[in-house]
Amino acid sequence: MVGHLKNRNVLMFAGVGLLFVLTGVLQSWNLSLQILNIGILSAIMALGVNMQWGYAGLFSTGIMGSVALGGLAVVVVSAQPVPEAWAAGGPRLLLSLAFGLAVIAAAVTAYRRMSGRVRNWTVAAILVAGFFAYRAIYDPAVTAIEAFNPAIYGNIGGFGLPSLLSWPVGALFAGVAAWAIGKVALGLRSDYLAIATLGIAEIVLAVMKNEDWLSRGVKNLIGLPRPWPVPYEVDLQKSPEFIGWAQNWGFDLITSSTIFVKLLYMLIFGIVLLALIWISERMLNSPWGRMMRAIRDNEVSASAMGKNVTARHLQIFIIGSAVVGMAGAMLTSMEGQLTPGNYSPLRFTFLIWVMVIVGGSGNNWGAVLGGLLLGWLWLIVENAGPVFMGYVTMPLPAGALKAHLIDAAPHLRLVTLGAVLLLVLRFSPKGLIPEK
Repeated sequence: MVGHLKNRNVLMFAGVGLLFVLTGVLQSWNLSLQILNIGILSAIMALGVNMQWGYAGLFSTGIMGSVALGGLAVVVVSAQPVPEAWAAGGPRLLLSLAFGLAVIAAAVTAYRRMSGRVRNWTVAAILVAGFFAYRAIYDPAVTAIEAFNPAIYGNIGGFGLPSLLSWPVGALFAGVAAWAIGKVALGLRSDYLAIATLGIAEIVLAVMKNEDWLSRGVKNLIGLPRPWPVPYEVDLQKSPEFIGWAQNWGFDLITSSTIFVKLLYMLIFGIVLLALIWISERMLNSPWGRMMRAIRDNEVSASAMGKNVTARHLQIFIIGSAVVGMAGAMLTSMEGQLTPGNYSPLRFTFLIWVMVIVGGSGNNWGAVLGGLLLGWLWLIVENAGPVFMGYVTMPLPAGALKAHLIDAAPHLRLVTLGAVLLLVLRFSPKGLIPEK
């Protein structure tokens, strides 16, 4: 029985691999590799969500916020600094942030040391007075920074460090945010936790869109460096060694350079994914993993056995969010730009959830399978949908109806996604690779 299940799982992964091969043969290898890289990053995100839901039963809808924080980490770590903007308002900005933390610390201290109505009035007075004092320091600093060459800069930039360093920093940003969210929201019931995390993710995104000094907001920040050792295509096209290699094999120089870059990304992302799977499997099969599943299945019994349910929930919430944040940093590094408008709940929350459900929650390999399969489906329908609809509408005469159907073809991915989810839930309710 076990051997049969293993063979079935291998066949499913082979089937997904065949989809990418057919995409390369029938359309282009550039497209196939691009979808594969996005699929690998989606699988990493699905692993993080599977840790929260599959291990501990935490229903979080704040995945988009963790992805966005990972992308912001690339800006902070790798973007080139803007000395003029920093000189105009950087020190004052740091002073305002330090003052804000001091106000919060003072309010917390007053809350702990006082009681009754006096405590409430004192805390309120500290927060209100501190807010206005903070804005008096913060606003002039932001205005000065954003006034410097806003068409190109308008922000303080980053530290100009290698992009690879931003990946663990992205995990750190998302993990710290998860700690702050968890301290407040993990005591809520599961449905309230979902609402709270979705709202906080929207707050994170709103800050990124409106604080131009940090990441240029909706004006987007471009020119972020690539991770080592991925070169730029234009540099490869100027390299005598690469030109000679392409000519010897009879490859087109431009096409081969883009394929080479995507293969490097695939190798790097694949190594990260395999390392995370290895770590996740050891976690899941350890005494700690069995404890987490016991808490998931019956919190009351686990608490009666002396397990600190809230602390364990906070622990796995931080770990899962950190994994998602690292994937967000990897995605921004590959794209070379931060575009806050691209972070949507549909793509970076609910699609990731569908990947976990279709693949099989509680099973790491199921999450990976769901990430690769749905990642391929999500992007291939957008690219191949108009071609498919063109064949379907061939009998129709040229006109508004035919043009509308072809133009609306990319949106078929929503219908396709829903159909796949319904089929899996009907015939394999626990996912394609169920939890053991």
